[in-house]
Amino acid sequence: MRDYAAVSWWLEDSGDDLTPRPALDGSLECDVAILGAGYTGLWTAYYLLKRAPGLRVVIIEREIAGFGASGRNGAWCAPDLNISLARLARLHGEDAARRVQQATYDAVEEVGRVCREEGLEAGFHQGGELIVARGPQGLPALRAAWREYERFGFADRYQLLDAGQTAERIRIAGALGGLWTPSAAVIHPGRLVRGLARLVERLGGRIFEQTEVTDYRAAPGSALLTARGEVRAPTIVLAGEAYLSRLPRLRRQLIPIYSLIVLTEPLDPARWEEIGWAGREVVASTRLSVDYLSRTADGRILFGGRGAPYRFGSPIRDEYDRHAPTHEQLRGFVRSWFPTLRDVRFTHAWGGPLGMPRDWHPTISYDPRSGIASARGYIGHGVSTANLAGRTLADLITGRNTALTELPLVNHRSPDWEPEPFRWLGVRYVQWALGRLDRIAERTGRPPSGRSLAERIADH
Repeated sequence: MRDYAAVSWWLEDSGDDLTPRPALDGSLECDVAILGAGYTGLWTAYYLLKRAPGLRVVIIEREIAGFGASGRNGAWCAPDLNISLARLARLHGEDAARRVQQATYDAVEEVGRVCREEGLEAGFHQGGELIVARGPQGLPALRAAWREYERFGFADRYQLLDAGQTAERIRIAGALGGLWTPSAAVIHPGRLVRGLARLVERLGGRIFEQTEVTDYRAAPGSALLTARGEVRAPTIVLAGEAYLSRLPRLRRQLIPIYSLIVLTEPLDPARWEEIGWAGREVVASTRLSVDYLSRTADGRILFGGRGAPYRFGSPIRDEYDRHAPTHEQLRGFVRSWFPTLRDVRFTHAWGGPLGMPRDWHPTISYDPRSGIASARGYIGHGVSTANLAGRTLADLITGRNTALTELPLVNHRSPDWEPEPFRWLGVRYVQWALGRLDRIAERTGRPPSGRSLAERIADH
């Protein structure tokens, strides 16, 4: 049997029995069949079962609950989407952009509420989010972000910090400023996803593990198809995020982009005294190549980032979860951000794929005629967005017209990615070029212009 505790430290530390649940054994019928026992599938099942306790909800999972991004992420539960407010406004209007952003704040609060009321020991701690400028090249991006929040009426949730104010929260080498909001939390991803799975079962949902969905069928006769039988239901929910790219019909709707993580040993109190970070804010910088940090409840530093190369043809394989050059780069970032940790020991390294749509736009969809529902395209911001998606899908499936079902994320259709080899050439070029722009900015102290080809391609 696969050692699921080796997938990530979060699963290893979940305190849960990772023995797989029984696999599907023959065809069955239910009211709602869900592909994927990650956050999206579990939140959808949870809200459906809370609203309609007699509903027959079945989840089919290829591995175990939390095997994907839900059990491997950077522990951020933050009010962020990868698509900007300005771009949402251009596509859907300013009011719609405001409603989406408000919904992301509400999602963070909702995760915390459910953890409290349902007794989920998921380590939810609302310490806020801090974006730092490590050098003068990062300051314009902070000011631009604050102006965008001001434009849409959310400036009261954010505070621009100077170097001294930033250091009062966390002492990072080279940090000249920050943008802070209290509207974010840190979680224990493994305990949240495993706890949600148990909660869904207590509410009457059924989860079958180690059962791969190979295809799906729309109405009439809508079903999830597996080698072990069909799960037939009037409503099918496709909630596999990056892993949906394995389904032939969705292969070009998403590409898997790998995000990798390193984790230090627990630090002693003297080192924490030097670093600060008493609030356990989730932290990132303004780098184009993306980085993200969190402080665990037992005093470790998690440092994650992009950098692992996109693979030709969008494959997802276990060996891609580790990429030695990227993991070593992340260890180097820890030492450069926190010079006092130059001799720190790293205990874990892992990674996994994110689902990236062509237009960076998340999708929450439901077609009553076909019976097919889906939510995907979080690009690394799935902890809070999956909760939003689960509530929205529950509203759509049960026929409720709510503020959530009016969001422009609903029934959005992203364009397909280009066929290979054009997809590989474009993605690899952007990955290389953004890394190069970051290095130039760090060396010169001047921010990227925003006019380069890579920045225009990656603009979101």
